[in-house]
Amino acid sequence: MTSHEKETILKTILYALSEDLGDGDHTSLATISDEAQGEAYMLAKETGILAGAEVALMVFKAVDPDLKVELLLPEASLLKKGDQILKVWGKSRSILSAERTALNFIQRMSGIATYTHQVTGQLKGLRTKLLDTRKTTPCNRMVEKIAVRTGGGHNHRFGLYDMIMIKDNHIDFAGGIEKAVTGTREYMRKNGKTLKIEVEVRNLKELDLVLGLTGIDRVMLDNFTSSELKRAVHLVNGKIETEASGGINIESIRDYAETGVDFISMGALTHQIKSLDISLKAVHH
Repeated sequence: MTSHEKETILKTILYALSEDLGDGDHTSLATISDEAQGEAYMLAKETGILAGAEVALMVFKAVDPDLKVELLLPEASLLKKGDQILKVWGKSRSILSAERTALNFIQRMSGIATYTHQVTGQLKGLRTKLLDTRKTTPCNRMVEKIAVRTGGGHNHRFGLYDMIMIKDNHIDFAGGIEKAVTGTREYMRKNGKTLKIEVEVRNLKELDLVLGLTGIDRVMLDNFTSSELKRAVHLVNGKIETEASGGINIESIRDYAETGVDFISMGALTHQIKSLDISLKAVHH
């Protein structure tokens, strides 16, 4: 995790805590004395890939810097039911106030990493790389993209600002692929930008147009069948990077990857994900 990622995640954590705590954790304030000290373990309740333990640690520390947190397993560990992920001890009130937010992050991140790991398992022995998309939970993109990496996937562009991706709506509004690409090159020249350019195509005719233009780094082959994709990859012949997207799932991804396409992007890595079952259990002395 880079310093920029940590800084962004801390902002997300602080917002999540304010959402949950409001003007106070009144249940803990009402039932637990201020002096009470406690200890708890975070436990895996099913098999999966661990992601987000460091984020959970940051949550506990954001609630109370005096809490002691020990990570017992490294990120990307294969979890099995009953595994202890981390130990936290200190003020009981603080542990309880941080519990749900810490679990929300680690459960969702581990769910994403687990599914990504399952999908990348279908690509063994092939050169195709698995990419995520911008189909993420608002304000949680950073943690979800980190979870994809933890599961063995790769990150596509982070947002609208770090890559030019000319999609079907851009092409239709601009008046065609050539106009969209020409406008993009002129825009970057005027504004001193050096962003990579990717263009989405919907059929082989549009692919032919793209291959006749210069300055394009990658073509996205959208909603192609695996047989159409094989033909498209052959036509591109390594001139630019190729990416397949649309309608590809864990059952069909190997057929698509066997075409030799460079990248496959799947929105399903970060949306409609089942969180991994993880809980926090107090230690009774």
